[in-house]
Amino acid sequence: MSDQDDNTLIYKTMKVEIQNQVAHVQFTRPDELNTMNLDFWRELPELMHKINDEVLARVVVISSTGKHFSAGMDLSVFTGMKRKKMELGRKHENLRRTVQQLQACLSVLEEIRLPVLVAVQGGCIGGALDLAAAADCRYSTKDAFFSIEETKLGMTADVGSLQRLPSLMPLGLVRELAFTGRRMYGDEAKEAGLVNRVFDDQESMVAGVLEIAAEIAQRSPLAVTGCKEMINFSRDHSVDESLKQMALWQAGMFQPETDMMEAFMAKTQKRDTNFAELCPVKAPLE
Repeated sequence: MSDQDDNTLIYKTMKVEIQNQVAHVQFTRPDELNTMNLDFWRELPELMHKINDEVLARVVVISSTGKHFSAGMDLSVFTGMKRKKMELGRKHENLRRTVQQLQACLSVLEEIRLPVLVAVQGGCIGGALDLAAAADCRYSTKDAFFSIEETKLGMTADVGSLQRLPSLMPLGLVRELAFTGRRMYGDEAKEAGLVNRVFDDQESMVAGVLEIAAEIAQRSPLAVTGCKEMINFSRDHSVDESLKQMALWQAGMFQPETDMMEAFMAKTQKRDTNFAELCPVKAPLE
């Protein structure tokens, strides 16, 4: 990773431009269909933690370059694995751990405090759909298509689509997509609830998503991260448990004399809000 300037970070598989408290992450391997190679799996979690931990932005937007958002897992990930001779049980335990490591690389999109918005053009295939499913909001062009491609390759999707999509779309549709590997295009994806909005082309989509991100960035960072935390918790727990968790969060984090007062004053004075940032994430005992 190298710093091009104060607002741009350059990685092998992506670049990041940070403006107005929005971090715009772009995949930069269009000639390779932005496939997810070994560098990608190392760089994505590193970058997400950097933006989150160092409070470099309040919102993350992920988009891509070229014809396709991403064709999914690069074959080099499989061919690059070390083929050591080992007893069968240990070999399979090692493979289980490898899958968990890949899962963790995408789960970081859920785990960071910031909202993550994904803008998809062209193909969003296999592992790329796993990534999109882990984001907070998804947007696409009309010609974008989503595909759980793994059954065509003789395997079961294993990095998050089958676990997250049932919370986003009707279960029967998820089953159909997983069983067949067929393509679901933008309008169908919106109708099913996978994407929030469909745009005519990539340029208008990226501009529109960045505009949404800029609006989020004007809100209290503490309130926004509270929304993300509570929505994710509610997805995985009962209503009763979620309400109790909400009460605990509000008891500890709600400070009306600070962020709420700032929101009221900004509206009264017809100015932009000026909320304090979240605290950086430091190493234990640092």
